[in-house]
Amino acid sequence: MVAVTDVGGGLLNRRGLDVKGLLRHVVEERTVAGFPGGEPITNDDLLALDVDVPVPAALEGVIHEGNASRVRAKLIVEGANHPLTPGADDALERRGVPVVPDILANAGGVVVSYFEWVQNLQQLSWEEAEVNERLARILTGARRETRDRARAAGVSLRTAAFMIAIDRVWRATKLRGI
Repeated sequence: MVAVTDVGGGLLNRRGLDVKGLLRHVVEERTVAGFPGGEPITNDDLLALDVDVPVPAALEGVIHEGNASRVRAKLIVEGANHPLTPGADDALERRGVPVVPDILANAGGVVVSYFEWVQNLQQLSWEEAEVNERLARILTGARRETRDRARAAGVSLRTAAFMIAIDRVWRATKLRGI
């Protein structure tokens, strides 16, 4: 990891940030700003860095039509809900920059919440290893299904994920006789 930002500021260290030290700093200071292991960087400059995989993970719409052309990443993983606007998504797709959509990339929390609900209903308590194994199986399957649908239909990962979701809703509705 070479750069990180939050509401208080950002840091860049092209040789790599000391993640453990940074985490200790954030616990103490409640921000990445002021950590001595990097130089200050703005959110806009961070998005324009030549990195492999940025993970916009906090705010909606941080990559938009106004800055999508500056993004130089080879792949984007959406950690937040809707960090790319539709216009930015289109611009990046035209440039061949794949985007792992939020519906796929940050689904783990929703899946684990479902596991908690199931355990509560059945008065069960799963070990962490079992939760992680079940989560990995579901997310790996979802990733493969989305990738395969995208390839077969010649569409983006986001469009493929939506196609799968719409198909599932249609099937459930049909099964219920609606």
